[in-house]
Amino acid sequence: MLLHLPRPPRERWSDTHSDPLALLRRAVVALLLTGTAVALVLWASGVAPRALTLAGLLWTASAAAAWFLGMAGPAVDALARVLQDVGLIRAAGFSEVEALLARGQTALAAERYAERANDPGARVEATCRRAVLLAGPLSAPALAVAELELLRGRALDPAAERRVGTLLADLHARALGDPGRAMAELRRLLDTHPAAPEAARWRRELAELKEGAQH
Repeated sequence: MLLHLPRPPRERWSDTHSDPLALLRRAVVALLLTGTAVALVLWASGVAPRALTLAGLLWTASAAAAWFLGMAGPAVDALARVLQDVGLIRAAGFSEVEALLARGQTALAAERYAERANDPGARVEATCRRAVLLAGPLSAPALAVAELELLRGRALDPAAERRVGTLLADLHARALGDPGRAMAELRRLLDTHPAAPEAARWRRELAELKEGAQH
């Protein structure tokens, strides 16, 4: 059975005096209590008969400040944990995966992208990067297309939907050698997003595929 022994007073004193919020709490409360004492003295001496009301307000304010600043530390810690849990505080980018690629560990990098795709905030970027590896150096274009199709089945914003569709068209045309599927994908993109910034590129690639199919 473990016994939770209290920490020595010196250790608790060190923790409290190294905590900025604890120091702030002590300073604010000390100022308010000093003001309360001054107000009581003024009231007792008859110099300021209404000082008793001020003393009551300052006393209440000191208690409120002590409580609020005492709660601020745990609240800040709790908020930080929540932000970490939802992924708002995390290392930006894919530097770790890019380092694996630089060392030639392509398969492991693709696995890491798959892991990052579990994060909703990185899902589209990670899946597209993994698809490029699968379709290229890992020689698995069919798997790349399948994963992109699965990603497109989710609710994507327009920019993400265009990116996934463009990559699908490219994989069908080049990695899988299926110009018919590529043209169908490009037509779908043009029908769905006719005014998109990528529309000119889609039309150009569609024209090139049509011309190639005629020869």
